[in-house]
Amino acid sequence: MTTIVFENVRLIDPDGGLDRPGRLLVRDGVIAGLDTPQAEGTPEGAAVVQGGGAVLCPGLVDMRVAIGEPGYEYRETVASAARAASAGGVTTMAVLPNSLPAIDDPALVRLLRQRGDETGAISILPYGAATRGCAGKEMAEIGLLREAGAIAFTDGTQAIADARTMRTILSYARGFGAMVVQHPEEPSLARGGCATEGELATRLGLPSIPLAAEAIMIARDIRLAEMTRGRLHFGHVSTAEGLALIRAAKARGIAVTCDTAPPYFDLNETAIGDFRTYAKLSPPLRAEADRQAVVAALADGTIDAIASDHAPWDADDKRFPFAQAAAGGTGLATLLGVTLAQVHGGALSLPDALRLLTVGPARLIGSAAGRLAEGAVADLCLFDAERAWQVVAGGMPGRAQNTPFDGRALEGRVLATYKAGRCVFGGGAVG
Repeated sequence: MTTIVFENVRLIDPDGGLDRPGRLLVRDGVIAGLDTPQAEGTPEGAAVVQGGGAVLCPGLVDMRVAIGEPGYEYRETVASAARAASAGGVTTMAVLPNSLPAIDDPALVRLLRQRGDETGAISILPYGAATRGCAGKEMAEIGLLREAGAIAFTDGTQAIADARTMRTILSYARGFGAMVVQHPEEPSLARGGCATEGELATRLGLPSIPLAAEAIMIARDIRLAEMTRGRLHFGHVSTAEGLALIRAAKARGIAVTCDTAPPYFDLNETAIGDFRTYAKLSPPLRAEADRQAVVAALADGTIDAIASDHAPWDADDKRFPFAQAAAGGTGLATLLGVTLAQVHGGALSLPDALRLLTVGPARLIGSAAGRLAEGAVADLCLFDAERAWQVVAGGMPGRAQNTPFDGRALEGRVLATYKAGRCVFGGGAVG
């Protein structure tokens, strides 16, 4: 029997409202007790982790991750993504279906789950493709994919453009209790664009995407969700108008949720600077007013989760003129640190920020992860909320290095990550 005691830690469980100094007992990979600092006695033979006042919270749950496997292993593999995730405190990640082949076959769903388990460091929860090949035309075998373990359905980085197809998918997924996740960007308006329409794009001579491309898709799909009573989720929402539409839909009782990613509340369009391709993302970075609207939506509960939007690319994919370079940035290792900037800046409390990174996304994808509670699996993140570090492309864990936060100074560093009670990153002081 393996027993670990975490001493002198700040226990935070957003699900149970726990936030106090204390200690935590793990036995055979399961949380066996949460004590106050005054608790006496350590089980004989237990390993002791001295936290030094660091925060101990549930392992992070990242509901939007792209990896290269299968088909694009030169970008990232399950193993390299697991290393990046562990360094970022992530113990569960939902993987997009935009691979080669796309995750539109039940065997691939089972394979990805197995590959995650084989790392011993990460649980992989695959999305099933909403349409065959993520091509947006013919609906995938939603029932069989769901039975194989697909957590929800999406075409990932591609919007489901056809309204009739989207309506059918929402209706069919509802019969299986499944959520449909949409990339909120009207494709015909976004086609060929690489920056948000406005003064900066004009000055740089970049083909642009109007803000309305996001709002139009959100408005359409909210109406379809209302018609079908299906569960609808929007990924990486980035505009004030889009968030206002979602806020209003929630107020009307429509089953709509959304997430955003750190670039959209930490960076604005000026980060593309002198055609900096690491900051070329999809959707593109927005103006400062939209960034501030995303921060406000995190604080008021309009946004249900923060996801890394991890999109690994090989260096050669980014070594093109800005308009031709691949869109997307890595985010697993920086997810916590960039989110904590909103805590240090006063926009979010620490428990609220952790809720958006743990139990919030876990509930959306139907996972039991994201909790500190007796009987729960001991997926844990130990971090120092004040420790400073700098993001350096080329020195990040994992294979892909295309971070939009290159050079960014952050406060808040993961000290150790535990998967089912096993240390998979760091370790802290053990006595």
